[in-house]
Amino acid sequence: MVNKKGFTLIELLVVLGIIALLLTLAVPRYFPSVDKTRETILADNLRSTRAIIDQFYGDTGRFPDSLEQLVEKKYLRAVPIDPITEKSDSWILVPPAEAGKGAMADIKSGAPGNDRSGKPYSDW
Repeated sequence: MVNKKGFTLIELLVVLGIIALLLTLAVPRYFPSVDKTRETILADNLRSTRAIIDQFYGDTGRFPDSLEQLVEKKYLRAVPIDPITEKSDSWILVPPAEAGKGAMADIKSGAPGNDRSGKPYSDW
């Protein structure tokens, strides 16, 4: 009597078919959730950085010259990362309406393209 251990080709094909079926259900849901998460993080980074810029203005009477100045003055621990571009140097710095009050009154994302609703990231 031969005692062989292992799987038959049919058993392996059934398992691979089940895995393929599960992947076809899971993968299409994964990537939109990653995009949604990045957009949520971008909105939070923008909201908190704008609040810190306003706090700097309230404390000093002028706007900061750069994000690095906010780090140097201990308003930020580090320059925030744009989750869409995955870089910290892609931010668009918006100057104040009044000249001589600093160089950065607002911040926007420098990411190309649009969000899930079709709005450009640079308009956030």
